Formats: sequence, structure tokens, C-alpha cells
Amino acid sequence: MRSDVDFEALVREHLAALYRFALSMTRSEADAADLVQETFLRWAERGHQLLNPAKVKTWLFTTLYREATGRRRRLTRFPQMALAEVQSELPDIPPDAPSSTDGRLVLEALGQVDEVYRVALALFYLEDYSYPEIAEILDVPLGTVKSRIARGVAQLQRLLNPQPAVRGGGKPSSS
Repeated sequence: MRSDVDFEALVREHLAALYRFALSMTRSEADAADLVQETFLRWAERGHQLLNPAKVKTWLFTTLYREATGRRRRLTRFPQMALAEVQSELPDIPPDAPSSTDGRLVLEALGQVDEVYRVALALFYLEDYSYPEIAEILDVPLGTVKSRIARGVAQLQRLLNPQPAVRGGGKPSSS
């Protein structure tokens, strides 16, 4: 399989999408860049094992997701202190700017959604994956994906439209 895929073309085609996905999970440019780099390293080492060329994108996203969750587990077990002086040496790679102010507002709200829902929402709405593809990437049942997306959308709507709940289904009184 590996000989069928040009590595540079693969990077050009998937770099931006992988970076956006990593950034949605980590909310850190440096961590997102590291995850993407690790994903492409894994491809260079193991990509030849992929039998179906149509699954390259799914393989990359699955690998990135698993690397991110593994790092989070390691950080929980072995916490590290952030070094402020190193921050100036990190690459400054801004995410693609949304096309409108409303888009920026939605992306900011998406960053506040619980992570378990945010990942599914990002894959569905930002990366245009289908429910079955998301289930494969996250290694969860299809019903779980549907539930996470529905709950994530509800949480996102509450963040974007924080109106007080009306009890009894009626309109609030004007008195």
C-alpha cells in the first residue's frame, strides 16, 4: 500500500484538517502541531500496513485521536510543569480563520463543550465524517456517536444562546 501513496502529497492533503482536529482536542497550538507530526511519523513507519487506500484519511485521524488520548493519560499519571521560557521558541501556526465573526463565535463555544462531545462534533461538522467513520475513528458504537453529537449540539446551543429556561412550556410573563 505504502508505495501507492506519495508521502508529501499525503501531508499536503491532510495537514490542515489534522491540525484543526488536534487543535480542537488540545486547545494548544504546540500540542496540536506535535500530535500532527507524530501522526505523520506513524504513517511513515506503519502506513504500508494499510490494505485499503480509501481508508488513509480515517487511519490518520484514528492515529491522531489515539495518540492524543494516550498523551492525556500519560500527563494524568506523570504531570509536567509548563516552562514559560520555552513558549517563545514554539512555532506560531494560527488555525484557519473562520469566514465570519459568527464562525469565530461558534468555534470559541465549541472549545467550551465537554471534550467527549467536542471531538465527535469536530469530526462531524468540521471534517465532514459520517457517523460510521466517526465510530471507527473513536472506536465506539454507532449509537454512542449519535448520542455524543446530539448532546454536543445541545450543549453548544446552550452556550451560544444562554436564555433562561421557561417552565411549563409557556411564554414568560411580562409582569
